Amino acid sequence: MPSYWLWLAILGISWTAAIIHTSITPLHVLGAAAFFALFFLSALGKKRKAIFTITLAAAAIVTTLTLWPQPPSDPNPYTLFIYSLILGKAVLHVSKWYAGMLGVLLLGVTLAPTMLGYPSFSAMFLILYFSMVGLGFMAFYHYYNSHKEVTARNEALLSEYRKVKRQVAASEHLARQEERTQIARDIHDSVGHKLTALLMQIEVSRLKADVQTASDLLKLKELAKESLEETRSAVKTLKQDEVGGISAIMNLIRKLEAENFLRIQFSLKPGATSATLSNEQMITVYRVIQEALTNMMRHSGGREVSITFEAPAGEVFRFEVTNPLKEERPYTEGFGLKSMRERVENVSGQLEIYQGNRQFVVRGTLPIQDRKEG
Repeated sequence: MPSYWLWLAILGISWTAAIIHTSITPLHVLGAAAFFALFFLSALGKKRKAIFTITLAAAAIVTTLTLWPQPPSDPNPYTLFIYSLILGKAVLHVSKWYAGMLGVLLLGVTLAPTMLGYPSFSAMFLILYFSMVGLGFMAFYHYYNSHKEVTARNEALLSEYRKVKRQVAASEHLARQEERTQIARDIHDSVGHKLTALLMQIEVSRLKADVQTASDLLKLKELAKESLEETRSAVKTLKQDEVGGISAIMNLIRKLEAENFLRIQFSLKPGATSATLSNEQMITVYRVIQEALTNMMRHSGGREVSITFEAPAGEVFRFEVTNPLKEERPYTEGFGLKSMRERVENVSGQLEIYQGNRQFVVRGTLPIQDRKEG
């Protein structure tokens, strides 16, 4: 879109100057309109290079017929600017052979007035002018293609880098999980078995002891039994995969920073880490933050974002995703934002989405589990 307005501005200035240079007639206005129509409609034939070139050639012929020099007026120098812009557009979108044929055609239409006896520039000047313009465009064509090759190579390297980052992250996760499983197995085999043996020995001793000693041994048995249950709970936790919570959100942030070059400021205010949320609530927080970051990358065009977790007074858990806007534009809640709101409301929470002070804010509030149950 910016390139469209740039072309329109340059061509508009060139045609305005060309028409002012000569006497303005309805033919000039009609010719200018036909030129702009052909020039911008040529974009529809970019995939068919011959049609694209023919359309630009037709625009050049319309320019020549519209601004044809009339005796005794001087030749219109702005015509050369328009021809140069036509040739430049061809260099950008077609091969050098098509652009070369168009350049020869443009040289021919500029030499036509001279050969037919109309006021025009000297043939030597026109040949030198188009030779210099052609050399300049050839250099640009070489640089432009080299730039595209470098860009494609960089994109391929970036894609490979992201792939490697994902593989490294997956390998780290797998290694961490294997280590947790090994620790769980060691605890189960050593501490768990020894506590079980201890329970059995206490029970045997209790059955042989007197009443007072049996009462004391019963207390020891209950303590050992509680220790065994806590050990089994710890082993079960270690064996489980990390599917939610702060750690999952941190992994998401690290992944987005590495793969999309984001700058994410993550703040945990007092009470946020100790807030007791259900597994469903934590999954909701994770998904809403994921969708908010995706929405930010897709629509705001920025690379900076701030994420804040807090639990004011221990009553509610609040999360906020804020990103700066280059300019504030009206927005409507699409599928992504509506899904975020539905997720939060399904776990008895509230979601605010608004923009102000050149910032887009997604703020969610969830009831803390203990408070809700009490």
